[in-house]
Amino acid sequence: MFSILKIGVILSCFVSFFSLSILVRKTFSFGRKPTYAQSRHRRMRGVIYAFSRGMMPWEKESAAKHLPTYIAGLLYHIGLFLALFYLFFLVFSLELDNTIILLLRISFSLALLCGLALIGKRILLPTMKKISCPDDFFANAIVDLFLLLSLWHTYTTSIAPAFFLVSIIMFLYIPVGKIRHCVFFFYTKILYGLFYGRRGILPPTRMI
Repeated sequence: MFSILKIGVILSCFVSFFSLSILVRKTFSFGRKPTYAQSRHRRMRGVIYAFSRGMMPWEKESAAKHLPTYIAGLLYHIGLFLALFYLFFLVFSLELDNTIILLLRISFSLALLCGLALIGKRILLPTMKKISCPDDFFANAIVDLFLLLSLWHTYTTSIAPAFFLVSIIMFLYIPVGKIRHCVFFFYTKILYGLFYGRRGILPPTRMI
């Protein structure tokens, strides 16, 4: 039973990333407008900025105005990526040190609390509720369940079948749902940094 579910996790992960790669390649089919401005040779500096200082809340007006939500979202995504890391070790029967397990438990717990707070905000705030769709709620719910089972599994391995099954469902859902933004985030950040770095806009220079 465990072996079948582990194979299912690997296959669903492969299907997910293969589908996402098709979506990424499809974006190139739209073509790109020619760039007429002279290159400032700052393309990689733009990418570095996009993944470092450009992600700080004081560099983004929306994040600066909603700092608790920004922090909650950050902890939520960190917890998700660590849970995927934990799943990888389980599938390939690799052992983790007790100290790492403790740190993972803390991260999973914080991420789960943040996920519940974010979905609660989406339900309770009228402005958020109006712009939300079923995908927003399902994506949050499946990730919260994945985090809960990740945390639970660190205490008892008897939950493994349910953990693997939910992982399969989540992987298959990623290409068609909102969770795919976790992949497109990196893709769009790179394009953003390359374009505005080439124009010399990123990293921004201080006005004197």
